[in-house]
This record gives sequence, C-alpha cells and structure tokens, in this order.
Amino acid sequence: MTIDGRDVSISHPDKLLFADRGETKLDLIRYYEAVREPLLATMGGRPVMLQRFPSGAGGDSFFQKRVPKNAPAWLETTTVSTPNGTESEALVVADVAHVAWAVNLGCLGFHVWPSLAAAPEFADELRIDLDPGPGVTFPMVQEAAAEVRRLLDDHGVNGYPKTTGSRGIHIYVRLQPRWDSYAVRFAAVAVARELERRRPDLLTAAWWKEERGERVFVDFNQNAPHKTVFGAWSVRAYPEAPVSMPFRWSELDDVSPRRWTIADAPARLANDGDAWAEMYDSPQSLVSLLEMHERDMAAGMMDAPWPPVYPKQPNEPPRVAPSRAKKT
Repeated sequence: MTIDGRDVSISHPDKLLFADRGETKLDLIRYYEAVREPLLATMGGRPVMLQRFPSGAGGDSFFQKRVPKNAPAWLETTTVSTPNGTESEALVVADVAHVAWAVNLGCLGFHVWPSLAAAPEFADELRIDLDPGPGVTFPMVQEAAAEVRRLLDDHGVNGYPKTTGSRGIHIYVRLQPRWDSYAVRFAAVAVARELERRRPDLLTAAWWKEERGERVFVDFNQNAPHKTVFGAWSVRAYPEAPVSMPFRWSELDDVSPRRWTIADAPARLANDGDAWAEMYDSPQSLVSLLEMHERDMAAGMMDAPWPPVYPKQPNEPPRVAPSRAKKT
C-alpha cells in the first residue's frame, strides 16, 4: 500500500483479526486511515509501545518496545529507556504509514508515551486513570469521572475524557511543556488524594489492592516516568473491536465501556468531530495542582508508593503491603 507517500508492505491483508465481526488486517488499517486527523493529533510525534497479537484479537499477545532491525529505512524511531535505564529504539508515530507498518506486525492498539520524541524531557500530558477493581460498576466510574471534572474545574483546569475501550475512563490534561514526569506524577498523586478526601465512599488513592475495597482507584502511577497509556482512537483486542474513544462531558451519562467500535467510530468522527479538538490548542498549567501536592507534603504526608520496577524514591513509604508489614 502507498500511505503518506510511503510504500508499506502488508502481508496477508485478508488475515482475520476480529473473528466475531469479520474485520481483517486491511480493515484495521483502513480504520486508522479514516481517523487519521484526531489519531495524529493525540499520538503524532510520540513514541509508542506495540502490543502484538499474532493470532488476532482474543489470542496471546506480547509487548514490544524495540523496533526490529529489519524495519524499513523510512521508519522514525527514538531512544527510550526503562526505569532501570535499559535503552531501546521505539517507534515514533510520524504518520499513518507508521501505524500501518505496526498493524502489519499484528499490533492492534498503541500504548503511548506522555512526551514528544522531540522533547523527551517534558511530560506534556497528565493522565488520570480511573481503574475499576472487583465489585466496581461502570456507573460508579462515570460518577468518579464527574468528581474528577469538579476537582479540575476548581483549579481552573480543563480535563478531556475518553473511554479506555475496556472497563474504565481516562481523563487527559494537555500541559505546557514545562514539567517532567516526576512533577506530573506529583500532581496526579495530589489529585488522587484530594478525590479520596472528597468522596471516600467512591474513590481511593490506595496503591495496595487490599485497602481499596469496592471503590474506583485513581491510578496516579500511570504518570510515572517511562509509563505508557493505551492511546485514544486505538482499538482494543476484544471480539467487538472497541475503540478507546474521546467523548464530551455532556455525553458522560450515555457512554458505555465499549460503546464505539471500528465499525462506527469513523461515522461518529464525521458527524460530531473530534471531542478533544480544543485540547490541543490550549495547553495548560500544572501550577495549581502542584500547589495542592506541596500542601500535602507540608502537612507531613509522604510520597505515594511507586511500582516495584522503580528504584526507591525520596520520601517514599515502605514498599510493602500493610498486611505483610503487620506480620513483620
């Protein structure tokens, strides 16, 4: 195929990726072409991690951060690293040809870095991940999203929601390129803790699962350095091919986790436009949310726990579950 002026080799274009629906590898590429403009607005210029499904949706998968050595010469990459410092060359979504190249490898959706390849020192997105644990219903996630909006409004910050294509909701804030991932994570921790203070019956900032109960977890560590999040407009590897879809706050009560698929997402875009269009034109300040974090620290609170793959951080509490700590 010729896409964006590049010749992209597609092997077995009729390979079935979504057996329950009948969409093929070529259908998935056509979908990404159809949502080109908003896809590149949110993902363009960013490194991505590929989740490959060699046998299609529902089959086994694996994550691939490193671009193979036999990749075409035109493919754009950038150096990324893991928390322990291991470096690799990751794909940069420069255009839809790069997306099609990844789809040919069996990549269904893309996990996106919060920084541009051209400016890796800045994390220009705050990503608030509302994670439903056991016993949490989607109406509870919707109610949690409304609480996030009220908190952000109190700080003069505009948040932009999307379905995850799975069970939760993500809320994005596009930031001015001024802060690194550590600062953005501090803001996310402060948001999670304030949400828990406001609605302890509904929301929790508890990192340890045993402390969460049947509440929506605000996963602040999705903003830790080197973390990726499933991208907007990306397709999940479920039989119905759901899309992680940006939506407007006025639609919050009507959305469902897998409401939109590759079959109807392009029509939604054509009829309603990109719900995130305004987000890209007005990057925002993190100052007010960081001040909330500073107040928590001044009140004697410690940093929240980090995932186990990260080195021990300053002011971090013991990295052990409360039940195990009591036994010790």
